[in-house]
Amino acid sequence: MRLFSLSFSAIVVTALVAGAAGQLEASEAENHDYSHGEEAQMFVHGAPENPTDAWTLAAGGRIYDNWWVALDRDEPEGTHPSYPATGKKDGSTTWRCKECHGWDYLGAEGVYRSGSHFTGIKGISEAIGMDEAEIATTMRAPTHGFTAEMISDEELARLAAFVSRGQIDMANYVDLATREIIAGDPDSGRAIFQTTCAVCHGFDGRSLDWGDEDGPAYVGTEAVAAPDEVMNKILNAHPGVEMINLRVFGPDVAGDVLSYIATLPQE
Repeated sequence: MRLFSLSFSAIVVTALVAGAAGQLEASEAENHDYSHGEEAQMFVHGAPENPTDAWTLAAGGRIYDNWWVALDRDEPEGTHPSYPATGKKDGSTTWRCKECHGWDYLGAEGVYRSGSHFTGIKGISEAIGMDEAEIATTMRAPTHGFTAEMISDEELARLAAFVSRGQIDMANYVDLATREIIAGDPDSGRAIFQTTCAVCHGFDGRSLDWGDEDGPAYVGTEAVAAPDEVMNKILNAHPGVEMINLRVFGPDVAGDVLSYIATLPQE
């Protein structure tokens, strides 16, 4: 079994970070997916005094996911001016980077080639390795229209770093045609999940439920339904939540966790 090179003490510290402020509450609060105490504000929305590259890339990934929740900003009003008239979404969701460019970063050439998220807009894979200042300038331009009030220059630099250096080849882990998981060591993933993620999700992955009257949505449910999205959240964490991320350990380790949680109960 392939094991990641991580000391036991590092695992313990990672788990403590996730649970330090107590269990997550599933109720929604204004501009947040979950409520959290004031003591967690810095971890959820702030930045370390001397951020590592891994932290920066994960923070950029959360901005890519949902910038106003990640940064504790006002939710944008109306549909993004550049969102295609032929698209099937409207309102604030159209301001999310992932809504046009996809969780696999391939836009109309990836998972979002069809279905309710189709826009015809290309992905961002061509920006891999691009100068980060150039990426930031592009996001300030009218097509994207992100003002300094929405995302500050420092925060935009994190997003630009993610676009340039934080993307992964999702096709190595998920079949982009069938959306099935195709890689990962579930035994290794089980060890990671049980010693870190389970502090909030529970050993069976059912401590948190994002479902509704139509049925539950546990971590296992989501991993099977949208593995590319879940892979992003394993690597970068979910915006606005006291959640650890595995960015520093690389996508293969995240893929192991993904392959394991897909075996957890879906109901």
